[in-house]
Amino acid sequence: MAGPPRLLRIENEADARHAVMSVGADPKAAGRMAAKMVGRAIRLTAIPCAAANILKQEMLSLGGDAAVAKGCVACSVPVSDVILIGCLRKIRLLCDRINAQPYGLAALAGKIHKLLQACERPEPELIGRNCRLDLRRPLIMGILNVTPDSFSDGGRFQALEQALSRARQMVAEGADILDVGGESTRPGAAEVGAEEELARVVPVIEAFRRESDLPISVDTTKSQVARAALAAGANFVNDISGLTFDPAMLKVASEAKAGIFLMHTPGRPESMQTRTRYQDLIGEVLEFLEAAVQKATAAGICRERLCIDPGIGFGKTPQGNLEILRRLDEFRSLGLPILLGTSRKSFIGKVLEQPVPSERLHGTLATLALGIDRGANILRVHDVRPAKEASLMAWALCNEAQSTHT
Repeated sequence: MAGPPRLLRIENEADARHAVMSVGADPKAAGRMAAKMVGRAIRLTAIPCAAANILKQEMLSLGGDAAVAKGCVACSVPVSDVILIGCLRKIRLLCDRINAQPYGLAALAGKIHKLLQACERPEPELIGRNCRLDLRRPLIMGILNVTPDSFSDGGRFQALEQALSRARQMVAEGADILDVGGESTRPGAAEVGAEEELARVVPVIEAFRRESDLPISVDTTKSQVARAALAAGANFVNDISGLTFDPAMLKVASEAKAGIFLMHTPGRPESMQTRTRYQDLIGEVLEFLEAAVQKATAAGICRERLCIDPGIGFGKTPQGNLEILRRLDEFRSLGLPILLGTSRKSFIGKVLEQPVPSERLHGTLATLALGIDRGANILRVHDVRPAKEASLMAWALCNEAQSTHT
């Protein structure tokens, strides 16, 4: 007897192909049908009205649609944002149709095509100085704060032997990379001088490198600190400013062939929480990160060395942080790996009414699981073993079809 009808969760072409093949369909037809099953909504910004009207008419003729501003059809407004609505196949057909059209539509077709590629085929690895990170599964970045004033564990690992002991513990618990920081970047934190920051991080990196080849990132916005840390054995620079605080950072990273984590922040830690209002939160964060990526590539740093971070907790309200988490997969449009840092942060404390950072583990794990589902590749955490287990379980659930049938 036939079972009840059921909905299928189809998020990408791989899911669609597996579903089609599961009913015994012809393999030759699987690719053609798969593209019809994957829905896409793509937002385009500031499109001239003549071009926007062409996009709408073409999408309607394909059986899709396009949302445009009121007044766009009569050209009573100069430009309009456009939301393309349709399945993957229709969006691809649209690109073919507008490829020879005027008003900049041919160039737009190329950008849409690149976006579709980025969403379907994320980068398989991240390259650092003398190392490569395999991104075919989620990775854990263990936080090692050698500072007296970090929001969660300030002062616990300032002494060299304490820091090394903590690093060894995180390695034993399954960390894939260590992030060593000598300056607190919590909201309201005061800036630390370069010499003091150097004295905190360089001895730890040198000592750890003598006993382990695990990749290391240095959490700094100062090119002077980055240069010394990379010479001491670090592989990546984790720049919370997205290359906006120190113009010399690009040269240092480029010359060392280091990988870079580019994070969004609207300002320095002492003032960033005064700048939490956005007209379009996701759009503005994406614009900031895209500018950082362009700056890096223009300086000769290849995209394979870049990873983006939307900056949870940096210049955002609790509601803004939750919105970024829910819409994290929109950041895949940049075609780069995503670093997610939610561990023990205050927005979790607000939701759970938990003022003690070290008591926010369960809330943190929930954000990590959702992050994996939305496309996060690297998770920056304090509690390595629980995070590792939660992320691998979430990854297995999200990739069930692939892991079961390979």
